[in-house]
Formats: sequence, C-alpha cells, structure tokens
Amino acid sequence: MLHTSEALQQLIEEFSQLPGIGRKSAQRLALHLLKQPREDVVRMARTLVNMKDRIRYCSVCWNITEEDPCAVCASPKRDRSMICVVEEPNDVIAVEKTNDFKGLYHVLGGALSPLDGVGPEDLKVRELLGRSANDVAEVILALNPNVEGEATTIYLTKLLKPLGVKVTRIARGLPVGGDLEFADEATLSRALEGRVVL
Repeated sequence: MLHTSEALQQLIEEFSQLPGIGRKSAQRLALHLLKQPREDVVRMARTLVNMKDRIRYCSVCWNITEEDPCAVCASPKRDRSMICVVEEPNDVIAVEKTNDFKGLYHVLGGALSPLDGVGPEDLKVRELLGRSANDVAEVILALNPNVEGEATTIYLTKLLKPLGVKVTRIARGLPVGGDLEFADEATLSRALEGRVVL
C-alpha cells in the first residue's frame, strides 16, 4: 500500500467531491497545487473564500449575484413580460451567451426528481407562480431535455396555465439527456427561436 501525506489525501478527497472530478483527476490537481509557489496557492484559497463570501442568490430570480437584485432583474432594458425558467444559474449563463433573449429569468434550483428526493417544495416553484401572476405574458420553460426536465415541464405547465400565462418551451434542438450549459450558442439560439406553446 502506498503511503502519502495525510494533508495530500485530504485535498484529494475534497477535489474528488467536485462534479466531474474523479479520484485520478483529483490527485493530479492536488499534486499540481503542491508544485505551485505558496503565494499562488494562498491567492487561490483567498479567491475561493472571497467568492463564497460575496456571491448570493438574487431575491427575485434566484440567479447568483453580488448585488440584490441581480443586474438582469434591475435592468430597465429587460422585457418584464417574459420569464425564462431554467434549472440552475449556469443555464442563465448559457442562454445569455446567445444574446437573443431580452426578458427575465427564474432559476428553479434543480428539477423534479422523486428518486433523488427532490419535490416541488425543494424548488423555487412558489416564487415562480408569484412572479407569473404579475403582468407576465409568457413563461418560457428552458429545462434540460431529460426525464427530470420533462417531468418539471409538465408539472409547471399545469400550474401556470390556470394563471392565464402563455406557457412555451424551447424547441427540441438540444440533445436528449444533455445539459443546457454544454450546448453551443447556435443550437441554443435556434431552440429559443423555435419554442412551442404548451
């Protein structure tokens, strides 16, 4: 059995908790940092703590922000009659990269997943319904094209239609089982343009 430093093993364990980082990648990252000058590692640690201290969720749309409300919600240039509903903040970044959507956002904080114990009470559904009742003409459901995203789309459609809001979804130009954050700008742009009424 190979014996290594306990401090190194702890760092490898921490890195391996990150999404998409397996044990071997975690070990490579830890060993890379070990080779770096101390001041570089300290700067990185301070940056992580600074990010954690400064970033919070917008009280309107639940996107990440340093200012509350966020820049999108505070902007008078955004179309307040349209709300694009996404699962996570990284999906907002993906849609914004297209430069095609000029409305507001609502971040659910995930998707319905009974197998994982995620129900409507675990998402920002109540907040979405409250926003949709106030001068909103259209709610665009831009959820990931997987089982959880489909279930969430069906659930939200049933709740939103009685409010008299037009409910649309982005077109199916995205691969089934994929995530919005990995879609290229052209595909995501076409998907937004080709959304359909539910």
